[in-house]
Amino acid sequence: MTGQWKNPRFYVMLFCDSAVFAAAFAGAYALRFEFSIDHEHMHQIVALAPVIVAIQLSVFFIFGLYRGMWRFTSVVDFWRLGQACLISTLLAFAYVFLCRVEHFPRTILILSAALTLLMAGGIRVCIRCFYLAGPNFNKLNLAGLAILKPRLKGARRVMLIGAGSSGEKILREINENPNLSFYVVGFLDDDRSKWGRTVHGVPVYGSTSVLPRLVQKLSISQVFISIPSATGTDLRRIIDTCKACGVPYKTLPGIGEIMDGKVSVKTLRDVDYTDLLRRKPIRLDMDGIRNYLTGQTVLVTGCGGSIGAELCRQLVRFSPAKLILFDLNEENLFNIETELRNLNFLNCQCVLGPVQHRELSRQLFSRFRPQIVFHAAAYKHVPMLEQNCWVAVFNNVLGSKVIMELAVEFGVRQFVLVSTDKAVRPTSVMGVSKRLAELIMLSLRGNGTQFKAVRFGNVVGSSGSVIPVFRRQIELGGPVTVTHPDVTRYFMTIPEAAQLIIQAGALGEEGEIFILEMGTPVKIAEMALDLIRLSGKEPGKDVDIKFVGLRPGEKLNEELTAWGEDIVKTKHDKIMVVRSNGDVDKTENSHAYFNQQLWDLFRIACAQDSAAIKRKLREMIPEYNPEASGAGYTEWYSNEPPEQGESPRPDGFRSVAGARR
Repeated sequence: MTGQWKNPRFYVMLFCDSAVFAAAFAGAYALRFEFSIDHEHMHQIVALAPVIVAIQLSVFFIFGLYRGMWRFTSVVDFWRLGQACLISTLLAFAYVFLCRVEHFPRTILILSAALTLLMAGGIRVCIRCFYLAGPNFNKLNLAGLAILKPRLKGARRVMLIGAGSSGEKILREINENPNLSFYVVGFLDDDRSKWGRTVHGVPVYGSTSVLPRLVQKLSISQVFISIPSATGTDLRRIIDTCKACGVPYKTLPGIGEIMDGKVSVKTLRDVDYTDLLRRKPIRLDMDGIRNYLTGQTVLVTGCGGSIGAELCRQLVRFSPAKLILFDLNEENLFNIETELRNLNFLNCQCVLGPVQHRELSRQLFSRFRPQIVFHAAAYKHVPMLEQNCWVAVFNNVLGSKVIMELAVEFGVRQFVLVSTDKAVRPTSVMGVSKRLAELIMLSLRGNGTQFKAVRFGNVVGSSGSVIPVFRRQIELGGPVTVTHPDVTRYFMTIPEAAQLIIQAGALGEEGEIFILEMGTPVKIAEMALDLIRLSGKEPGKDVDIKFVGLRPGEKLNEELTAWGEDIVKTKHDKIMVVRSNGDVDKTENSHAYFNQQLWDLFRIACAQDSAAIKRKLREMIPEYNPEASGAGYTEWYSNEPPEQGESPRPDGFRSVAGARR
């Protein structure tokens, strides 16, 4: 506050308001006596004006009306202004009453307060309008009572979708920020009650269905989607409309991402494919989860990976007594421990090492006695494990076997295995290794530990996810590499994956495999096209898409259930359980045979003989079919006309002559 006394503008503000207060007081007399003031009341004006001005200045000062900058005057400032006028009027009444001023009209102070509010507020509005327009104070929209940003030369003409509070905020930011080269030409909103109305003088033209017509009519060069609460279905419909029009589009961040509650055009982000999942995100059964997690000692293997780390973040919400962090990667382990401690969760213990190290794992179980285990440790990069398949055997199979057997030995109450849709009719070493982990889990049923597994598709944003790869390729100018124009995948977000894992512990019975209602599988080629357009570029013109062929171990389409498996609903509307007729037989002879097969596989893996490992895996899992993957051909997306003899695909992709292999 001391710095304010040294600010010359502070004294200018005091002088302006003093003049306003004096003028309002004199004006009240003029209105009261119809501009014919007698000598006695003129003497009252001269005698009382300094006192009234002093009272009002003091009250305005106490209400903080001189601490703010008038160029940023808002509704809150007018509310404080009204309060200050009311209080100063009451104090003036008290002064007049106590001093027994004779022949003083009571209506003077009421008129003076009204004029003060009008004139003081008017000065502040004028100053704000001046700064809104800046050097281009040349366009006053009287209909909307708003100063609109002029049509700057070269400014991009923007259509805002969503005429709610978020859209209003982004319009104000564009109008008020001279550094933003945007000009908002209108709004679109599916709410019929808003059609034909205006927001700060900018018209609402109608629903999103009229966008194609307006793009040409209004020369729109960009669309901003300002509906943070839109569902995935609504957003997909809007995005498809924008794509059909050929205009770049961006979406406003969710309010939860904006900590200070203020929206800025600078915070516009490209539409993330997590927004375009064709289903609503799952919601947790908080009470059921809290009942089995709160106050328990929980072990998370693979805690440093993208899934394991998110799993830890979500687990601490339920206040476990202790969280054991087990990971092979030193940096990842350090990062998640630091993050949890920054969240004020201090009851965590780090264990560095491989899960297949039986003695290390035994010491962990013996020392901490975990009651709940989430087994997320696994290698999952399909082509990498095809080249190094013995690593998949050691980590994904042997590691799972070690942790599960120790869970039985030390009386773990709940064990949740993280599996994958690639375990269904596997074509890759990664997939078949996870299927073996599922069978190991099924073979250990009935030993006191309640085993469950979760099986889900690709996780958007996880390590190895295609989206970060595509973005880097776009930044480098392309080409964006996609395996096949028809390849599809099920997608879920990292939080959804972690929530499904946690929820599984509160659902069902022992030995069950859970899957999420994943909605419609997404074409990877469509995702690549979306991301290129979101970057403000045109596919085939600015950035090419190159189809490099399915890699070893990859399938064209992933599945969540295999032949002979049925899906049964659970009490959670978005989570289902897989019933299988292919469970491991629990007779003593078959169980011993299965274990012997596993140890034979481990011995072969020690020799690092890929061909022998794959033969053994096929012997153990008959549905494993590596020949069903890796179709492999190369195509490009291009605006160029087809070459002679070429037949372009319906989706616009075309082959490069001689590229198919």
